[in-house]
Amino acid sequence: MSNVGRFEFILLLIVLIVGLELAARRLRLPPAAALVLGGIGIALVPGVPVIGIDPDLVLIVFLPPLLLAGAYFSVWHAFRAHLGGILQLAVGGVAFTTFAVGAVAHWFIPALPWAGCLVLGAIVAPPDAVAAKAVLKHVHLPERITTLLEGESLLDDAASLVIYRFAGLAVLTGAFSPVHAGMTFVLLALGGLVGGGGLGWLWIRLLGRVQDRILSITMTLLLPWVAYIGGEMVGASGVITTVVAGLVLGWRQHDVFSADERLRWAAVWEVLVFVLESLVFVLIGLSLHAIVLRHMGTAWVAQDVVRPVAGIVAAVLVSRFVWMILTEGLRVAWLPPRERPDWREFLTFVTIMGWCGMRGVVSLAIVLALPATMPERDVMQIVTFVVILVTVLGQGTTIGWVIHMVGGDGGQGRGQHHHLSVSQARALIAHAQEQAMRQQAYDAQGQLVHGRLLEQYAYRAELAERFSHEQQALQGRRDAHYHALLATIQAGRAELLRLHRGGEIHDAVLHQLEHELDLQQMTAEGGLI
Repeated sequence: MSNVGRFEFILLLIVLIVGLELAARRLRLPPAAALVLGGIGIALVPGVPVIGIDPDLVLIVFLPPLLLAGAYFSVWHAFRAHLGGILQLAVGGVAFTTFAVGAVAHWFIPALPWAGCLVLGAIVAPPDAVAAKAVLKHVHLPERITTLLEGESLLDDAASLVIYRFAGLAVLTGAFSPVHAGMTFVLLALGGLVGGGGLGWLWIRLLGRVQDRILSITMTLLLPWVAYIGGEMVGASGVITTVVAGLVLGWRQHDVFSADERLRWAAVWEVLVFVLESLVFVLIGLSLHAIVLRHMGTAWVAQDVVRPVAGIVAAVLVSRFVWMILTEGLRVAWLPPRERPDWREFLTFVTIMGWCGMRGVVSLAIVLALPATMPERDVMQIVTFVVILVTVLGQGTTIGWVIHMVGGDGGQGRGQHHHLSVSQARALIAHAQEQAMRQQAYDAQGQLVHGRLLEQYAYRAELAERFSHEQQALQGRRDAHYHALLATIQAGRAELLRLHRGGEIHDAVLHQLEHELDLQQMTAEGGLI
């Protein structure tokens, strides 16, 4: 197929993705489930072209923007408060699942070397919380569970990719030293932390000097690839560098971006992430088609793949529950007796956390990037595809029902910090704006000049009508009106950031109310043009 043909085929895939997304909404399925089924359907259509995929290109195209987007929207305060539990899941849980899957894979596929088994384990180990978040938005879970799930999805990709890197290198070179691997891991992690933090700080400084919104959005789009490629070039972990840079940018974006830039940036990134995630799901279906063609039908799959796939899928599902029981059991045992949850709370926590283990985009991107010389590469791709299919369709479509059955949507939970609701936070912000307006509403002689701002929409309509007839006379008054309005918006924004940085509101509340203030600011700034 020519390059023009490949481009046209990718455009056709995007059109099909839009249709699958609409079908998922109509059928009330998780979007990932519809894309997985759509990928299967596309793979089975006669005459579908087989597109050769460069493994290195897959990682560098898909992973950096997806990693940075996840870090940008992380829950920072809760993330720090529950860092120990997040690391238990993102590092310990990924490592435990990797070795559990590796052991099962070696049992069913003796010809696959141990390092290759660990490669497969690292590929299917990291859960993808994208599908879970879609359901979690509609249920009220204790803050600890929500934070652990979101924090895990941010760091488990980095942990699995580091394990994958070492195990894959051992397969290809035939040499592996645990001491050398451990030291290298520490250096990669430290390099990623320092490099990501430095790059994020530098990018914020540069964005602060750029006054053009198109250039600032373009620079932000470049950041994930600059971080990933730059981290790899200097010998650090490109994944950790990208994640840390995203965390820094997400924390400071309230100060760096204007309201207009933030709204436009969010829209651009939402579309980009949607297209990239969807294409990865479809590409794995096409890869499955290519595997079947290489082996001349499905006989090979039935004879040599079914049993290993079934065993590995079971290992993926069971290992997460085992890890949750072990870690949560140790945590509860360590607590003073009066603070220990009862067995119902323990069971609820383990069930919800264990069932929120859907695999997704990162596993797909890694398995597509396997080098052609990797032993049993075709089996690994089929295993990964089936794991994603089972977890997305099985767990993703039933997670809401499971949460409701175990009573996990009933409240904050013991010892959870109470956050202000949207309505409460909005009331505080409105109060701050009112105080600012009281200072702006009177001129130097103490005369009330902005009283009609209390009836904002009626005042704007009247002013716009009068302004169209008396532009010269009302120019100064109109400008004073909008400058006063901008001052109240700035006061509300300052109060919102104070509440967030003081840990009194959740990030979801921050983003919702900040969006409202951004819209108000764009309207006021537009009135001054």
